[in-house]
Amino acid sequence: MSEFRQKCTGKTSLIGSFAAIPHPVAVEVMAQSGLDFLCIDWEHAQISRDMIETMVRAADVHRVPAMVRVPGHAREAIQAVLDSGAQGVLVPRVSTAAQAAMAVKASRYPPLGERGVGPGRAAGYGYRIPEYLAEANDRIVVAIQVETSEGLANIEAITAVDGVDVIFVGPGDLSVSIDALGPKGADKLADAIRRIISATVANGRTAGIFCAKPQDVGQWAAIGASFFVLASDTMFLGAGAAAGYSAAHAELARNGRS
Repeated sequence: MSEFRQKCTGKTSLIGSFAAIPHPVAVEVMAQSGLDFLCIDWEHAQISRDMIETMVRAADVHRVPAMVRVPGHAREAIQAVLDSGAQGVLVPRVSTAAQAAMAVKASRYPPLGERGVGPGRAAGYGYRIPEYLAEANDRIVVAIQVETSEGLANIEAITAVDGVDVIFVGPGDLSVSIDALGPKGADKLADAIRRIISATVANGRTAGIFCAKPQDVGQWAAIGASFFVLASDTMFLGAGAAAGYSAAHAELARNGRS
């Protein structure tokens, strides 16, 4: 078992971030920040398939585990990112146990799954296929994202699926799906998240969640979550620029130059 998967399944608290800027420099900057892992966001960012491999390679340079959020349930997308050398996959909008089982099958070689064998980067471009086949099923982290009302209703069945390592809550889509947008829906959303995390922990899986800000981490850790994706490279870039701009203007004001 890889160190990354061992930490994920062992409930070690991990804090990562989404990588949405399609360039290896951005990945290297994020990797040097001290994050435990990165999740390349193929679902929502404008990233090409060949750039995903370049971004995974950039993370590897700094020995930071890189997983990829794929743009759907397609086996071809899951296989592509794993062939690139990603150490895990995050499959979005999983709403049924059958969809969860599909994600596992697409991520594992037979007899545990249906992943196809190919000469990709992960297998040394064909030069170390036997070695990779011998270890891949134990190394790859399979994470699924529960973020719909249907997924919430089926959470007990989803968390019981063998082979799923992490059940990850997507609060944004979940809030829309259960009609819990904005301050008025905050309590309803929090109740739904607690239900997902509780069911996940009860079935021995690792619970994860997206947190837009650091202050969100503590409340979910308190009820058993241990896998956190904190904001994204784009969010950190914007927040850092805004903070710097405000601080510079404060200095001007302090010197009577605003």
